[in-house]
Amino acid sequence: MDIITQLQDQVNTIASIAFNTFGTLQRDAPPMRLSSNYPEPAPSSTNPTEQPPDLTEQTMNMSTALVQSAKTFDFLVAALPLSDEKAQFEKIAQLEAENEALGEELQRQLEAAEEERNFLQELFELAADNCLNMKKSC
Repeated sequence: MDIITQLQDQVNTIASIAFNTFGTLQRDAPPMRLSSNYPEPAPSSTNPTEQPPDLTEQTMNMSTALVQSAKTFDFLVAALPLSDEKAQFEKIAQLEAENEALGEELQRQLEAAEEERNFLQELFELAADNCLNMKKSC
């Protein structure tokens, strides 16, 4: 898998972790009064004796996963080649020249194989003719 695809996957992972983290915190957080100008929030559950969930461990796990994903993303970005446009054009020209040379070599090999095939076909035809001529004379 190339680096760009890995970067895209990592961005998707970060977005997924962030989305799940915010959703979980929003769902599980106890109601809080934002200002004294607002009324007291309604209880979040129908059972008043139910204890609110402890978000400490879950929050730590989610934040650890988010930080780890961000570090992986930074590592992948650092692995990207750093070169200027001129160096990229030179590399492209070098690769094109190499591709051209390999294409010419492949064409030579193809022509040699074609000549060998023609030669073998002629030999086979000659052998077949000789075999037929021998059977006729008998």
